Amino acid sequence: MDYRDASKSPEERAELLLRQMTTEEKVGQLIQPFGWQAYDHRDGKIELTDSFKEQVKRGGVGALYGTLRADPWTGVTLETGLSPAEGADAVNEIQRYAIENSRLGIPLLIGEECSHGHMAIGGTVYPVPLVIGSSWNVDLYREMCRAVAKETRAQGGAVTYSPVLDVVRDPRWGRTEECFGEDPYLIGEMAVAAVEGMQGQSLASEDSVAVTLKHYVGYGSSEGGRNAGPVHMGWRELLEVDLHPFRKAVEAGAASIMPAYNEIDGVPCTVNKKLLDDILVGEWGFDGMIITDCGAIDMLAAGHDIAEDGQEAAARSLEAGIDMEMSGEMFGKHLLNAAAAGKLNLEALDRAARRVLTLKFRLGLFEQPYGNARLAGELIGSEEHRKLARQLAAEGAVLLKNEGAALPLSADDCGVIAVIGPNADNGYNQLGDYTSPQPAGRVATVLAGLQARFADEPGRVLYAPGCRIRGEDREGFPFALETAAKADTIVMVVGGSSARDFGEGTIDLRTGASLVTGDSWNDMDCGEGIDRLSLRLSGVQLELIQEIHKLGKKLIVVYVNGRPIAEPWIDERADAILEAWYPGQEGGHAIADLLFGDANPSGRLTISIPKHVGQLPVFYNGKRSRGKRYLEADSRPQYPFGFGLSYTEYRYDNLKVSTGVIGTDGEATVTVDVTNAGERAGSEVVQLYISDRASAYTRPERELKGFRKIELAPGETKTVAFRVGAAELEYVGENYERVVEPGAFRILVGGSSVETLEAELLVEKEAGR
Repeated sequence: MDYRDASKSPEERAELLLRQMTTEEKVGQLIQPFGWQAYDHRDGKIELTDSFKEQVKRGGVGALYGTLRADPWTGVTLETGLSPAEGADAVNEIQRYAIENSRLGIPLLIGEECSHGHMAIGGTVYPVPLVIGSSWNVDLYREMCRAVAKETRAQGGAVTYSPVLDVVRDPRWGRTEECFGEDPYLIGEMAVAAVEGMQGQSLASEDSVAVTLKHYVGYGSSEGGRNAGPVHMGWRELLEVDLHPFRKAVEAGAASIMPAYNEIDGVPCTVNKKLLDDILVGEWGFDGMIITDCGAIDMLAAGHDIAEDGQEAAARSLEAGIDMEMSGEMFGKHLLNAAAAGKLNLEALDRAARRVLTLKFRLGLFEQPYGNARLAGELIGSEEHRKLARQLAAEGAVLLKNEGAALPLSADDCGVIAVIGPNADNGYNQLGDYTSPQPAGRVATVLAGLQARFADEPGRVLYAPGCRIRGEDREGFPFALETAAKADTIVMVVGGSSARDFGEGTIDLRTGASLVTGDSWNDMDCGEGIDRLSLRLSGVQLELIQEIHKLGKKLIVVYVNGRPIAEPWIDERADAILEAWYPGQEGGHAIADLLFGDANPSGRLTISIPKHVGQLPVFYNGKRSRGKRYLEADSRPQYPFGFGLSYTEYRYDNLKVSTGVIGTDGEATVTVDVTNAGERAGSEVVQLYISDRASAYTRPERELKGFRKIELAPGETKTVAFRVGAAELEYVGENYERVVEPGAFRILVGGSSVETLEAELLVEKEAGR
């Protein structure tokens, strides 16, 4: 029987192949070196490195990480990197060599970063997941995932290290931007969309890639919001909150999962058998591949300190359920030695190699391991994908304030516009972390978006940077004030930056011109590893806004950032505030669309914004017993979960529950009429919350259990229906088992977590129970 027989199942083929492999070859399948180190790109030619060739011949490579990744960490630049077509050719050459020069001809698994677009030169840069969550548009996100999968697979990438399903509990955490928000239900819906969009109808399809769910689990609840810090969480909360999105994604067919760096109750996730074996595999039936985060195994011996050395760390992680190591360092150094010394569980080795091989067969790599250079050149960064990025950026922006209908602006009445602030014309600052280098002009900044709108009237849009994101430099204040004085309307574009040092130089604050110097300024105050003490604006941005405000002009504040901003002074005094998060490469056009009313704001917050950092944690679905105030102020957020304004008004009426009483196995239908009571067409996010009045174990005050994003013409009414049954009413009760308890439940429906209509549903114990 031959493993090359495509008529057999992936599982059968993997078993047949495994029987023919040596211990060295099995270990090799678990090793994933950095892919950008496998080749050199000189004078337009690709040459494979000698070290990579030698590793292939020894059977020591199963996968490559980030073969096409380009950023300051990899050192791959626009000049040294590969175009979309060249990237596909490079992957093909790598695959061809691996197949032709290994004993069994096993193709490599090419894994790429795709959190908000394929992180390769030329790839479409979509808004970060925090924008996507704020759009509440599951269907649009699924469409984006299909587009990302097509771009990635065209270049030969077969696995993506996304989506990020972490539940954010402390937004000081630098990776907040990579997450969908603070609610497990919403994250779960996005998780399913990611699996369906990325993996498509079949993993073997030439436009599908396998997802890797991360970071499993609790990563967004770290101590003090510090990256990879310990997590203090009971099992009931873990099961109900942080594990929920992962369970939904596994049920949808996710092919791969990545344990988190953090520990929970003293056990690092990388070696947590209860999480990796009992829950993931045993309870949920996960049959995919488990891969570590980069450096996670090393942390066991140097960070968590639960292993004496690298060999023990490698062996323990393999036996706990790990199948592949990102970077391959520890597995590559230690597993063979551990096997020779009799310190490696060979059954665990077989299990890991079997899972890796099975995924490769499911992906169809033994039949078609190559990319398509022609398709890559045509598809990647296409106009269709740019339009999709623009729509997501518009739908995910949240209008927080609009005093006196300051927005939308009218081209006839707004006069001269001054666009001021460090994020007004800095493309990298609006892209977020995990972003590739961008050629000049590819990113539409807010300034570029507004200039395009007034292309025939260049004098209508003025610009001054004013200051940088970080630092105390005020030398740009005079120019900014001079510019603002000439304008009728001021758009302040401030916020944060997750931009790595791309060597782009800096800005002359006195003129707004680009400066190429030997020292480029790093404004990064967000992103992986960049956690903060505060949620205030960095540097002197607030001071700049305060000086501009003294001019008495209409003041529109646009936030471009990766985590919530708590600035009460701005909340009180700005005429309008638009939270755009990191809106991606088309963000400037999307923001211009919103400012002038071509798009009606429909984003709603998926993360609560506090008045002060001292209120943290401030997530909406906390327990009833958490208290209501501090000495200085109440504990309510400045802007609650689900909140967002529009240029029209929505009215909710006729909340009905189809039956007032159901059994624990029954279900009811909840309906509500939603009317656009204004004069502009718009989209409303109708939100369903459920509150258990009394329960054996404490419950959150309210929990999101359904939502619909609907479009309404002026004066139009639509009836929105939700199903409420066991999935919406259950919780983790006695012995950590899911249960629907009899009793009264409040049904809450509205446009945010705090503005709802209310009805009641009574659940009775089933007869005979």
